[in-house]
This record gives sequence, structure tokens and C-alpha cells, in this order.
Amino acid sequence: MLSRAAAAVQRLVWTRRASSWGHHGGVSVQPVVDEILRQTPRGPGAHVLDIGCGTGTLALPLALQGTTVTAVDVSPAMTRGVRALAEEAGLNNLTVVTASAELMRFPDQSLDAVISNYALHHLRDSDKQELIRSAARWLKPGGVLLVGDMMFGRGATQQDRRIIADKVRALARKGPGGWWRIAKNAARFLLRVQEMPLPAARWVRLLEEAGLVEVTAAPVLAEASIVRGVRPGGWAVNSGVARD
Repeated sequence: MLSRAAAAVQRLVWTRRASSWGHHGGVSVQPVVDEILRQTPRGPGAHVLDIGCGTGTLALPLALQGTTVTAVDVSPAMTRGVRALAEEAGLNNLTVVTASAELMRFPDQSLDAVISNYALHHLRDSDKQELIRSAARWLKPGGVLLVGDMMFGRGATQQDRRIIADKVRALARKGPGGWWRIAKNAARFLLRVQEMPLPAARWVRLLEEAGLVEVTAAPVLAEASIVRGVRPGGWAVNSGVARD
């Protein structure tokens, strides 16, 4: 599990990024946000956990539709912003928690959905695996796990190389600022520090190994996919399909 020192580093990093994340991160990944929201159980009676809630791009729309939402982020600056927006909107069904994803605890079979957008690639692979196992236990029978994130490897496949090349070209067009981000992100990516994406196929295996069924991976952007899995048994909230 994540050490307290590593959790402190994550908290510092994301607190520094809080002021710019909504502008630089939210626009480019909006199709991922839209697709996660489309697939998430919602409305009165549904309880959803949003891991790495950031500026609330998932949590706030769900809460506005009557969903009970627990939004978790490691950055106090991020959670303060989401909490302020929830208070401004008069939402009493959105609980905002400042915590590391790896250190969260929820009762088994207590959630209708666990969702995350562009957050889990920052976790070590062993922490991703442990978190997915925990999330599978927290889901009610028929509950849904949805992870939207950048999903590619370190260049072993032609697809990986194409995604990496496209990202480099896009940043290079931004001039000196983009060149600096290429160098910084390359170091993080190669050293597996902060930037630790996995290919979609590996995410599928993580969900299957955690005991989830109907596991799928669907590309949304060139670099991003959404993996989805269902806890066996029961009925999905707001769905007329029984889960055996």
C-alpha cells in the first residue's frame, strides 16, 4: 500500500496543480467525462464513489441529478473547490473527502458505482491492483466500476508508439512551454514517476482478476479508453437488466 510519505508527495503535487487543472485538463478529456457520466448509475437511490474527483467534473453533474456522491481527492485545494461549488448549488447529497485513493475504506457491497477519470495512472501498478480489488468488494451486486484514463504502454506496440508520437507533436506545437512539458513528462514516463499509465488490456485483466464480469475496454480518445466491469449478481441501479 501507499506509504504516508508517497501520499504526502501526491497531495503536494495536486495542490499545486489545482488552480490550472480545470482549464488544462478538463477540456481535452471532456469526451471521456461525457462517456463515464453516460454509463454511471444515477438519480435518487444510487450511491456513487468518485475517485480522484479533481474539480468535480463527474461528481457535481451526478449530484445535481439526485445521486448520492462521495467525491475523494488527495489535494485539499481540489476538495475545497468542489465543496464550495456544492455549497453554492445547495447540494446536500455530495460528500467531499480529502484522502489518498489507496487509503480509502468503504463497507463491502455499499456502492452502486465506483468511477474515476484521469486519476489512476498516477498510482503505482501494485496500488492500482489493490484499489481495483477493494472497489470490487465495495460494489453492490450489479454495481459498476468505470475507469476512464490514458491507457497505453511504454512503446512496445505500434499503437503505443503512435499515441506517444501524437502527444509529443501536440506539445511541440505549443512552443517552449510544450517542449518543457515533453522533457518533464518523458522523464516521469520512463522512470515511472507520477505518470504510470497501463494499456487497456492490462486494465481489463485487473478488473477480471478482481472478480468483475462483463469487462470491456472502449477507446474514447487517441490516448484514452474506458474500462467497465460489473460485480456479479443482483440488479444494476436504474437498469432493467438482471445480473446473474
